[in-house]
Amino acid sequence: MLIIRDMRPEDTTAAAQIEAENFSRPWQASGFLDAVHSAHAIYFVAELDGVIIGYAGMWTALDEGEITNVSVKSSCWGKHIGRQLVEALVEAGKKAGVSSFFLEVRQSNKRAIALYRSCGFEEAGLRKNFYESPTEHAVVMCKR
Repeated sequence: MLIIRDMRPEDTTAAAQIEAENFSRPWQASGFLDAVHSAHAIYFVAELDGVIIGYAGMWTALDEGEITNVSVKSSCWGKHIGRQLVEALVEAGKKAGVSSFFLEVRQSNKRAIALYRSCGFEEAGLRKNFYESPTEHAVVMCKR
């Protein structure tokens, strides 16, 4: 059974391993640990049978939320886990007073762009050469 729950300190190594699997410039476990301990961050994990298979996180400031990470083990893609994580973030953000959600996504990541669109995000602009390894533009998306 899939459980979406708050990320705990002991989950940060698993999150960093998934991050390294999916991103060319991954966060380290210490970055996730900082987020877990921050009053301005909301981080969730997706747990299946005791194993962390995905995570998502957002930093908040006033009424804005910046979604920084959404990632799922590649072996679990296509099972709507990313959607459940994004929906959980948006719901928790709303409860925390967030009314505008923002994120950046690689322009080539059509799968993620489609996910965010299906969750109500709209394209708001482009950040040129935002990503490195390889260099690529970021699509800025928002949901109000």
